[in-house]
Amino acid sequence: MTESNKSNAIVLGVCLIIALSSLGYLLGDAAIRFKEYERAVTVKGLSEREYSADIVIWPIQFSTASNDLEEMYRSIDANTEKIKSFLESAGVNADEISYSLPAITDKSAQQYGNQAKSEFRYTASQTVTVYSENINVVRDVMGNMSDLGKQGIVFTGGDYQSQTEYIFTRLNQVKPEMIEEATRKAREVAEKFAADSKSTLGKIKSASQGQFSISARDKNNPHIKKVRVVSTVAYYLSD
Repeated sequence: MTESNKSNAIVLGVCLIIALSSLGYLLGDAAIRFKEYERAVTVKGLSEREYSADIVIWPIQFSTASNDLEEMYRSIDANTEKIKSFLESAGVNADEISYSLPAITDKSAQQYGNQAKSEFRYTASQTVTVYSENINVVRDVMGNMSDLGKQGIVFTGGDYQSQTEYIFTRLNQVKPEMIEEATRKAREVAEKFAADSKSTLGKIKSASQGQFSISARDKNNPHIKKVRVVSTVAYYLSD
């Protein structure tokens, strides 16, 4: 190899080393910048409010017993009419009251072996249901049900099907404000974190809205609903 070729090879090698070094520096600097750009903080913001329920579903269940089937049906009709009159006189509208078919049990058909004979052959349960938007009126009536009991009506209940239900239907109306509040609170937390870490809060990297939940405020006030939602937001940070 001639001296000229050797010189050219050396120059080419030096240039190649310089080029690779520069490329490595540029790539390293880009990686550092990218890593800094990826710095982020993830925070949560809560919005929680209380609202009154819109609808009450109140099943009023009573029972009766007799050895005469016709007499028992007359008792069911009489008790149903007493309940209807009582509700309407207290301010419940007639179109807010509905009636189920009575459930009749013939105990003579259920006697097995040496079981003791029941005092009454027939027993029946009937449910009168109030479906109303007048929450306060219905709750006032609930507090006076002992007046009906004094008229000889035997009320039953305690199972899941006889539980009073309160429904909140305005969720779509309150959603926008609550989401805005949750997002604002999340940003407040992120700004505090950025200030404490001597960083600058950047744009939103990602955000997700949690599920809305509706529950009774407490067991004594099931007609007051607690509505809550949590938003999760990730923000970029920079020095």
